Amino acid sequence: MEKIIHVKSIAEVYNFLDAKTPTHPLITVIRKWPKSKIDLGTARFTSDLYYMAMKREIRGSFQYGRNSYDFQEGTMLFIGPGQVANFSHAAQFADISTPSNGWTILFHPDLIRKSELGNMIDQYSFFGYDNNEALHLSDKERQFLNTLVDTIEEEINQNMDRHSQQLIIQNLETILKYSSRYYDRQFYTRTNANKDLISKFDHFLKSYFNSEELVQQGPPTIEQCGEALNMSGPYLSDLLRLETGRSAKDHIHSYLIDRAKTKLLNSGESVSEVAFQLGFEYPQNFSKLFKSKTGMSPSEYRNLN
Repeated sequence: MEKIIHVKSIAEVYNFLDAKTPTHPLITVIRKWPKSKIDLGTARFTSDLYYMAMKREIRGSFQYGRNSYDFQEGTMLFIGPGQVANFSHAAQFADISTPSNGWTILFHPDLIRKSELGNMIDQYSFFGYDNNEALHLSDKERQFLNTLVDTIEEEINQNMDRHSQQLIIQNLETILKYSSRYYDRQFYTRTNANKDLISKFDHFLKSYFNSEELVQQGPPTIEQCGEALNMSGPYLSDLLRLETGRSAKDHIHSYLIDRAKTKLLNSGESVSEVAFQLGFEYPQNFSKLFKSKTGMSPSEYRNLN
């Protein structure tokens, strides 16, 4: 039977791995994973922790979401609290305990809760990306991030003082900011492939808004759109924002408002009926969205034209 393991703290990670007590209760840098007494081949994990890892030259694969991630490539992976992950049988901790030229950072949200990073970490949407959307780094980029990780590890392992936590958080934030920059670079270097995806996204929206799904299920979610294009919703939204200046939600709302305008001007149906036809269970939600996008209520728009 498949194991489901929920990890609440850094200490639980170390206990699970039968390792010594962590130096810091809220953050750790792992260079070499120890062997675990537990067979991880069928185990699935969730945690309350943030996970960032740079992996190179490691045998086996790691899976989270729907796909498998090949550790043999030099890439960076991000997993946020609450996501589900599992190690394949070929990548048990016993197999990945060899030197990897990589590192893993685990940190608890309490570390950053009172900081500016705590207020803005949700902006780093790559914590919600699927594993096949991992970040591929150049040697120069990799070396730069390695230097920041070295600094964090040094701060963790030395005697803590009043500056320690601030310096740790500052370096974490720098890693995330540069990772965001590197993701932008990755999007730009794949611009031809991205344009094809944008075309497919546009086709999906047209098909959806012309189908019964609109009435039955309501407007498509970002997650639905991403799944239709075999990617995560956050990745699709970031890709669209970079290529078009608008997020996936903006594109969905644009289709919705255009469809609403057509119905309002070309039928005698009430605003409530139009709202239901566009998949809104509550007409007031439709009216609120319409006014936020056009500056006027559906009735005002109809009477104006």
